[in-house]
Amino acid sequence: MNILIINFSIDGISHEDYLKITEELAPVFAAVPGLKSKTWLSDQENNVYGGVYAFENQKALDDYCAGELFAGVGSNPNFTNISVKSFGTLEGPTQTCRGCCDCC
Repeated sequence: MNILIINFSIDGISHEDYLKITEELAPVFAAVPGLKSKTWLSDQENNVYGGVYAFENQKALDDYCAGELFAGVGSNPNFTNISVKSFGTLEGPTQTCRGCCDCC
């Protein structure tokens, strides 16, 4: 499993407008091949938003990062201070702690 964490600030739209956008986009993200889960992040007080994505493997993560949906985040003028970081996972301790794995 591979994890992708994306953070950004919103500019030019309200928190409420952002929430509406997320509701519309959630089904689009749910259909991403190889995406096991996405957790949407919100720290309204500090204007930090984003997502934690769990992919089946590195290829699925790479395919997502090469696609139009990912490019849309980077090119959205309402998203600033964008940071993107990918991680591998330690399967044994992740399973022990009930993290996302192939068995669930």
